[in-house]
Amino acid sequence: MASWSVFAAEAPELAARVRAAFDANKHKTLATLRRDGAPRISGIEAIFAGDDVWLGSMWQARKAQDLLRDPRFALHSATVDPGDDPASWPGESKVSGRVEVVTDPDRFQSVVGEGDPAGMHLFRCDLREVVHTGLNEQVDKMVIQLWRPGEAVRLFER
Repeated sequence: MASWSVFAAEAPELAARVRAAFDANKHKTLATLRRDGAPRISGIEAIFAGDDVWLGSMWQARKAQDLLRDPRFALHSATVDPGDDPASWPGESKVSGRVEVVTDPDRFQSVVGEGDPAGMHLFRCDLREVVHTGLNEQVDKMVIQLWRPGEAVRLFER
C-alpha cells in the first residue's frame, strides 16, 4: 500500500511536479471499470489531504458503484493546451491503483470537513503507479517519468 506521503518521500521531485499538475485545475478525469469490464471515464475533484489522495462522489453515482465493485482506478490531471508555444506546456500526470472505501464518520470528517457522510462516498487512494509526461528542455522529445512503490523513478524519452 502506498500513500501519497510514501510516494513523496521516495520521489520528492516527481511528487512536486505531479502535485502541481493536479493542483493546476479543479477537475480531473477518473477512469473506473463498469460491471461488464468496459472502461468508464468521469469528471471528479480529487482531495490531497494529510498523507493521501482522496476521491469523493455523490451517493450511488455510477463511478462510485464501479469503485465499490472493483477498486481499480486511474486519475488523470487536466491537460492544458500550450497554444503556439510548446515549451509552455506544463505536462500532465496520472496516478493509478486501488481505492479503499472510507466508512468511519470521524475519518470522513477529518478529510471532508462539513458534510453528511450519508450523502456521499469517500475513497482513499492506494497508489500503485504515478506517471508524469512532459517535454525535454529542447522541446523535441516527450519525457515520461514513472514511479512504482519501492522502485526508483524510471525515465523514458520518445
